Amino acid sequence: MKITPEYAELNRLLHSTGRFGMSGGRWAAPVLALCEQLATRDVLDYGCGQRTLEKSLPFPIRNYDPCIPGLDAPPAPADIVVCTDVLEHVEPDCLEEVLDDLRRVTRDAGLFLVATRPADNVLADGRNAHLIQQPKSWWLPKLERRFRMSQVRDLPGEFAVIVRALPRG
Repeated sequence: MKITPEYAELNRLLHSTGRFGMSGGRWAAPVLALCEQLATRDVLDYGCGQRTLEKSLPFPIRNYDPCIPGLDAPPAPADIVVCTDVLEHVEPDCLEEVLDDLRRVTRDAGLFLVATRPADNVLADGRNAHLIQQPKSWWLPKLERRFRMSQVRDLPGEFAVIVRALPRG
């Protein structure tokens, strides 16, 4: 299970405020560079929130968010998968399945941003919106089991990583 119904509802409430799921747009330039490098525009924003990445790009992309009706259907694989400020929101018991799903949908490369600090937002049940607050050293082995690391960049309270798909089989 990638998300429990109860947690999906808590996130729907947060999304409905319009103040949550807004970080994607700041990654438009690196996504465009990756598109140019790989000669593709086949991009999936995994955990798209308010679709700010798509709004910042000069072409349409596919969007997936299990907490937004109409964007919650399981996504098809894409050449490039962008997953920014999402993984730390995943329920700990669901993380392995979400990471496996990211591997499933990533045909060639991914750009993932993972926050390692508390969120500014709080869920309706009082929990911090970042359910997983772990350092990069905790995250990287989980990603390395599913992807080949291409670039890792440290940022204040978060890190960005470009991954490449491992051969299937």
